[in-house]
Amino acid sequence: MTRIAFIGAGSVEFTKNLLGDILDFPELRDVELALHDIDADRLDTAEAMARWVARERGAGPAITSHLDRRAAVEGSDFVLNMVQIGGHEATLRDFEIPARYGLRQTIADTLGIGGIFRTLRTAEHMLALGHELDELCPPDAWMLNYTNPMAMLCWLVYAGTPTQNVVGLCHSVQFTTHDLCELIGVDPAEVTVLSAGVNHQAFLLRFERDGEDLYPLLDARIDADPDLQRRVRMALYRRFGYFQTESSEHAAEYVPWFMRHDGEIERYRIPVDEYVRRSERNLVRYEEVRAALHAGEAMPLERSNEYASLIVHAMVTGEAQVIYGNVRNDGLIPGLPEDACVEVPCVVDRTGLRPTPVPDYPPELAALNRTFLNPVELTVRAVLEERPELVRLAAMLDPNAAATLTLDEIEALCDELTRAHGELIPAGLRGAPAEVEVG
Repeated sequence: MTRIAFIGAGSVEFTKNLLGDILDFPELRDVELALHDIDADRLDTAEAMARWVARERGAGPAITSHLDRRAAVEGSDFVLNMVQIGGHEATLRDFEIPARYGLRQTIADTLGIGGIFRTLRTAEHMLALGHELDELCPPDAWMLNYTNPMAMLCWLVYAGTPTQNVVGLCHSVQFTTHDLCELIGVDPAEVTVLSAGVNHQAFLLRFERDGEDLYPLLDARIDADPDLQRRVRMALYRRFGYFQTESSEHAAEYVPWFMRHDGEIERYRIPVDEYVRRSERNLVRYEEVRAALHAGEAMPLERSNEYASLIVHAMVTGEAQVIYGNVRNDGLIPGLPEDACVEVPCVVDRTGLRPTPVPDYPPELAALNRTFLNPVELTVRAVLEERPELVRLAAMLDPNAAATLTLDEIEALCDELTRAHGELIPAGLRGAPAEVEVG
């Protein structure tokens, strides 16, 4: 029997969607589901949700709940990771402390100060999980990671543990394709795309219908609508020539041109502190879902556009699927650093997951991605090499922080956040950075 572990199952809304997708496949309706969360109340709610979804789908999975992560991971063929280490309180620290220094953020879960420190407080979990897959699971088991920062955390697993079967999953490509099709009045089912880059900064290299390039239709639509022109992604598209696969609020904080300037915040309607509001809504939504489950109320259960169920189904049945995955750059995109985590098309079937090379990736996109990957690489190295000075340097090379703060301010901010997060930060990174010798 196929065993699927959900790590961080207390994210019940997301768990509901993934479970609904998996149990929607007839071939997967008798899988074994092992749910894990460190919060007993959330774990109970996740189990109630799993049993509700199973009834709604007419499925008969074996469902177990585990406060101990190793017990959930043991024997699993697929380990779905969706944790948020530190929860809402840690998120507030990642926003409130930088704001006191004058640094503005929008989402802060991928790059920048927020992304760096989210990685640091998630690092020990990711490394432990990678070792547990190697120790406790079959040799062909896969980690399907949904936790951000995607490029940093997947890189940590395949560079810092024996586990190489790790793929990061996102919905940016799916949502972007759907949104663009809606803008130009085209059925998404008729559209072919090719996307590549790094997670949250990938680009649609092809956007076609029956061989017809659809970018001219998008250009005309943007020209005719001044409201569309006030979006960060549109500004980047007009200059780089390809459409980015992540939202404007994300994109604004990956580059140096927006967050520093009051006028650009207003012009492009950039929602500063947006993720704090989302996090607060998630807390409210959890209580609503929990109450609905206890009351036996109906909830919507529709198939989502997430990739996890497609991967599981393809590997179990052999029915091939193409997904976009975040994997090690083993020559896949030549213009980007070797071993970096890149997002490319992947073919999935019973034999596993095979990434597709994108040899003709435009050099201007690779140049932009390299500015993204500089803090990513240094953060990963900081963890693996236990070098706290690399945390500071990663922040100094972040485009948004570098455009906003001085070197002394960045150093002080990193030190304050390290103290504020306390034991969530790996022990080897809590000390003072080593002095750099000059001579």
